[in-house]
Amino acid sequence: MLVSLPTLIGALPARSSDLSTTDLLAKVKASGSVGHSGYAESVGGLELPLTADFTALTSLLGDRTRIRSWWRSDEDWRVDAVQTTGEAGTYRDASGIWSWDYEQDTIVRTSEPTVRLPRVSDVEPAALARRLLSEARAADVSRIPSRRVAGRDAAGLRLRSSDNGTTIDRVDVWVDPATGLALRVEIYGKDTPRPVLETAFLDFSARTPPPSDTRFTPAEPDKIRGETNPDLAAAINVFAPVVPPATLAGLPGRPGIIGLGSIGTYGSGLTLLVAVPLPGRISRPLRNQLAKTPGATATPEGVRIAVGPLSLLLTDSRDRRSWLITGTVTARTLDAAATQLRTQPPAERPR
Repeated sequence: MLVSLPTLIGALPARSSDLSTTDLLAKVKASGSVGHSGYAESVGGLELPLTADFTALTSLLGDRTRIRSWWRSDEDWRVDAVQTTGEAGTYRDASGIWSWDYEQDTIVRTSEPTVRLPRVSDVEPAALARRLLSEARAADVSRIPSRRVAGRDAAGLRLRSSDNGTTIDRVDVWVDPATGLALRVEIYGKDTPRPVLETAFLDFSARTPPPSDTRFTPAEPDKIRGETNPDLAAAINVFAPVVPPATLAGLPGRPGIIGLGSIGTYGSGLTLLVAVPLPGRISRPLRNQLAKTPGATATPEGVRIAVGPLSLLLTDSRDRRSWLITGTVTARTLDAAATQLRTQPPAERPR
């Protein structure tokens, strides 16, 4: 009986919430300052055929990630990736980011870049739900049955986009009504019966953790390495000598990002398009990898592939530069973006 008790508790029917859809959505959007902690697991179902330059991305979207989080506010949190041989921690404070990896024995201090690759903290359930629902309107959201998550009654929300150009079918979120914190998130692509990404708390506390839980104090200060750009995307955004167009394939640039670097980010809501200028040393091995991937399509502009709802196209090399165009958009949108970049070459930035 004692062994089976957690399973029986999880199987209890969840009580529904009296909150309206509009109020529940508003609480999710405002939950960034709500303290909490817990253990979560994220499971990605996207096997991206990318090279070693994108290892962190392929692991996050294609593997199981075990997450331990302590959250005090948007600018005061700690999220660890729990590994079999140790932990890799990310600490956020008002001045930037600490990254600590036990296995690699590294300590890195960085600022928060404008554009970067996804990291483990992005798939923490509450953080992911806020990002996905941040631009949702009440008309785009409906209620779905409540569910027991981490021993709590969680109210269900379903987001469907009104944009037919997105490859995302829906996002299902289960929310703790008292706090507005999402406890479980499932993302479905069109024609995919199973989630392409799901993340959920298995253990959860709505108490705000003490400051000591999110404060990072280096035990060996001599090992600290300072970096301005923590990953490939951040470095390209700063150093690539090109200005992305204001709009791409009919999609507007995202406010607060477009015009601040060399990577173009477009669309809104669940429709996202990203254009990344790649130098030859990165694009050549990536092109070889994509070309030999089952399902790859050779187009007049380059090589295109779809993995679930995520599509990408790598253009042919021109002027020692290729464009990696990717996002939750259709093949037609990718082709239109590639054609625009070829026929209307973006301006060069002064060196």
